[in-house]
Amino acid sequence: MKKLIIAGVATLAFGATAHAEGDLVIASNQSDAAPMAAIEQVVAMFSEEYPDINVTVNTTEHEAYKSAIRNFLVADEGPDVGFWFAGNRMAGFVENGLFADISDVWAEGDLMTAMASTAPSVTFGGAQYGLPYSFYQWGVYARGDIMEANGIEVPDTFDGLLAACETLNAAGITPFTIGTRYLWTAAGWFDYVNMRTNGLQYHIDLMLGKIPYTDDGVRATFANWARAVEADCFLEGHQNLSWQEAQAPLVNGEAAMYLMGNFLVGNLPPETQDQLEFFQFPDIDASIPRGEDAPTDLIFMPSNAQNVENAKKFLAFVGTKEATDALSDAFGTLSPRADAAAPSDRFMQAGAEMLAKSVTAQFYDRDTTPEMASAGMKGMVEFMLDPSAIDDILEDLEDAREEIFGAL
Repeated sequence: MKKLIIAGVATLAFGATAHAEGDLVIASNQSDAAPMAAIEQVVAMFSEEYPDINVTVNTTEHEAYKSAIRNFLVADEGPDVGFWFAGNRMAGFVENGLFADISDVWAEGDLMTAMASTAPSVTFGGAQYGLPYSFYQWGVYARGDIMEANGIEVPDTFDGLLAACETLNAAGITPFTIGTRYLWTAAGWFDYVNMRTNGLQYHIDLMLGKIPYTDDGVRATFANWARAVEADCFLEGHQNLSWQEAQAPLVNGEAAMYLMGNFLVGNLPPETQDQLEFFQFPDIDASIPRGEDAPTDLIFMPSNAQNVENAKKFLAFVGTKEATDALSDAFGTLSPRADAAAPSDRFMQAGAEMLAKSVTAQFYDRDTTPEMASAGMKGMVEFMLDPSAIDDILEDLEDAREEIFGAL
């Protein structure tokens, strides 16, 4: 096997790559040490089964890859396999014919059964254009020691959550830490309050531009969110902090909770992890099924792939239980396969149990277009800093929606 791991955007000039019958070129955004090692492991497993295929893995830094993909997808020759995100983040590429239809890979592997929970996130017009390899839960991560010391039980309702904020504030503890310098953490709060106020289908329709931002349902969502802002639930000065910097109050015991994806856990010291508890965002309207953010990562075959059959062999391999178990274990995420090995990590166990009972979305900036996400998240942070500006914010968001999606 010839396996080459290279970092840097320059490696994505795929038109210059020599393609022989036994080649497979993979464009990866897994540039951190542990994810890169996980991809190396799966490539090694694949090469044991297909020793005559020469595999080249071109690795690009995660943020730089977001720009690079837009170049290699329209080149004369692209990689054979790429990494990306499910939901609306792939929709535009699919609509423009840049992702290849891999429905035959799904059919041959009986993946509609094995990956039923994530299939909708990669299905467009009845066809599949990506293969999920990983997903993970969002939810509330709380310092159990702080909650117990203040007599707070896991809240099952939004009113109960606001009451917990009141209790914690009285004890001089910030209820929720958050860092919104890069905006997307505020979108997590919008997703949950909107799904709990209006339900998942309403939320998805809004993401797709089918509902105006001035709709009464959206106003109800922001009214509920305003209750949390006005109850001083959030860390002061959050607009100046990244999400990583906002971890410090949780570690130091100055804040009790963080609404975040499960990737938070690995960033925390072991002693903080030991004190941490996970719970599902509570009900606002108990009659509405609880929607959850469960971002899904995938691999796909570009339409300009040169080694189509080898790409499909790799996609099929990554879809197997053996490969998805290896990736989910290495990434610390959940496998998209229903027959996956049970996770050993207690947070992933809690996430798997929760998602098995829930309906799921991706995340605000994955479910809507990049242009709408940019405008929306900016407005959300403005709202958190000044809830009284909501009318102007929603009018601006509706102007953006009309420009992007058209008038309703």
